[in-house]
Amino acid sequence: MSEPLDIRHLRYFLAVAEAGSFSRAADRLGISQPSVSQQMRDLEAGLRVPLFQRRGERILLTPRGLIFQEHRLLPWLSVSENIHLALEETDLSRAEKNARVAEHLTMVGLKGFENAYPHELSGGMAQRVAIARGLVNQPDILLLDEPFGALDAITRSHLQTELQRIWQDQKITMILVTHDIEEAVYLGDRVIVMSARPGKIKEIIQVPLTHPRHKDSELLFNYRNQALNMLDHSA
Repeated sequence: MSEPLDIRHLRYFLAVAEAGSFSRAADRLGISQPSVSQQMRDLEAGLRVPLFQRRGERILLTPRGLIFQEHRLLPWLSVSENIHLALEETDLSRAEKNARVAEHLTMVGLKGFENAYPHELSGGMAQRVAIARGLVNQPDILLLDEPFGALDAITRSHLQTELQRIWQDQKITMILVTHDIEEAVYLGDRVIVMSARPGKIKEIIQVPLTHPRHKDSELLFNYRNQALNMLDHSA
């Protein structure tokens, strides 16, 4: 898959092509990965994805949210205040900001924890706050850099299901970097398998299954094996 791809035929990457798609970039297991920002620059160059918008002499970022592997919450701010940070540079009124924060806290199942502080939250709850913060600006693209990688298996599985639910509700494009093949085929509409150094797109596997999905699906198991075979052959 070394040929550049036209964004018109890659609806899974950008909301303006067709909103509501979920793309997963599955890195080769055991290979250290560049940052999401570097990967996005590489994707833009190789796939012609307009992650930046030019307006006259100005170059603007396509509206986006970003969720890290760690929650990156400020410990001296409450849950509500941490989410409010993402709205500081907007033109929304205080009442509109409050309403949007409340809406997103409800969306991630944290209504009632508005005044809690990060040290009072479990790892899964803190990551829910990070998801709310990434979505509260209503971005065109949500970038997720292994957001569940630091969580225990049970919490990770639960949040994968929650993210699928949120995606179905919000219908925005999501690009998620992961080393977890099962996670990739469970959530992704397309799984982008990357080769080793230099990191290039080796294959794009379409997963044309409806959401919500079930992890014990035999079809998902087949897609998982297909992705693993791609990685084995690139060793």
